[in-house]
Amino acid sequence: MALQIQEKNNFRYVDEGSGEVLLLLHGLFGALSNWEDVIAEFRPRYRVIIPLLPIYDMPLLRASVPGLMSFVEDFVAEIGLTEPCTVLGNSLGGHIALVYTLQNPTRVARLVLTGSSGLFEDGMGGSFPKRGNYTYVQERVAYTFYDPAVATQELVDEVFSVTNSNVKCLRIISIARSAQRHNLAKELGKITVPTLLVWGLNDTITPPIVAHEFHRLLPNSTLRFLDHCGHAPMMERSAEFNALLTEFLNQTAGPVAS
Repeated sequence: MALQIQEKNNFRYVDEGSGEVLLLLHGLFGALSNWEDVIAEFRPRYRVIIPLLPIYDMPLLRASVPGLMSFVEDFVAEIGLTEPCTVLGNSLGGHIALVYTLQNPTRVARLVLTGSSGLFEDGMGGSFPKRGNYTYVQERVAYTFYDPAVATQELVDEVFSVTNSNVKCLRIISIARSAQRHNLAKELGKITVPTLLVWGLNDTITPPIVAHEFHRLLPNSTLRFLDHCGHAPMMERSAEFNALLTEFLNQTAGPVAS
């Protein structure tokens, strides 16, 4: 599916459909395309918005979870979102969504987290990217999924291109270290909006025990697992993910999301 990228004052984003807003946040090595099946499913009934997070080119001193959260705040203000929306985040995007919710509780109606960091993550299999080593990158991308076939050559080439740049690698490392330091365990109890946790049973980056801990700490959360699924359920098990999301949106519709 070809996504139409819009630009406004240096913000680049996808804005599809109309109605209640679903704000989607991608992960550290993620891209707008990670959400293609979600966009296709929900744009007939919702307004689906995905900002392209400036992970690879933001000022190095701001390359952190708080810096990316501030970017989301600025983006929301720039495009004029005033009503509370449903925020969905995968991996680092989930971490940013949590911090955004803590800082802007009246702007978030519901949360959906999938493979989120914020408590624990084993990014890149416990090590940071190695420049110029295609085989290593290929292995690490495959590590993200239950089925290594999901790690297509196109996806591997994209990550390899990123990790082969000194400038981009510095930002990746800075953000990854910020995510590891920025543990939210003591703050999650403040988040009371309905929250859906969708986790791959075979997630090796944020394992199922992390999902159980999120469920324990988030007072209004629902936890669902998908078997034969790794760190990106919306990609690897998109039909099942979309069905769970539809059920959650329907169950929590009404005054909560008004």
